[in-house]
Amino acid sequence: MSSTNLSHSGLSSRRWLLAALVLFLLQIAALYAMGRIPICECGYVKLWEGGVNTSGNSQHLSDWYTPSHIIHGFLFYGLGWLILRRAPLTARLSLAVLIEAAWELLENSPLIIDRYRNATMALGYSGDSIINSAMDTVFMTAGFFAASRLPVWLTMLIAVFFELLTGYLIRDNLTLNVLMLVWPVEAVKTWQGGA
Repeated sequence: MSSTNLSHSGLSSRRWLLAALVLFLLQIAALYAMGRIPICECGYVKLWEGGVNTSGNSQHLSDWYTPSHIIHGFLFYGLGWLILRRAPLTARLSLAVLIEAAWELLENSPLIIDRYRNATMALGYSGDSIINSAMDTVFMTAGFFAASRLPVWLTMLIAVFFELLTGYLIRDNLTLNVLMLVWPVEAVKTWQGGA
């Protein structure tokens, strides 16, 4: 490959990286415009919130749903590999950030907040703080880059481990979250409630 092609490739990658950063900043700005609170109403930021059905859940830097966002990164890396195989990794990252940011905005809309309250175990869910939502995208990005470096079998093993761990410890995970959001099952809701 000639030095001209290499410099063009590097410029293209930087542009896609900038696009991903702009999408991330637009996510934060849109959440602010939607009236989401910047940080937990408690007035401080914690590295980890271990309570699932607490007022601090989805308000701090990380929580029991962080593994789900890492798995999003695994899945979005796979999607990008399938549909943008010849594009630079940063182009695929931009697609992943676009999807994650769109989900974060939808997840924090009254439609989805009410759906979570009515159909899932998240009875008191009031949406994410901006910092939590932003960190969800950061963790998705970490999962994306991990999937780009790890063997497929190890990425899948980590995803299954995260699903089993959170399913066991909090009776929720990405699979159950999607199921209960799309097609609520009363028996699952009862089990998640501890009955």
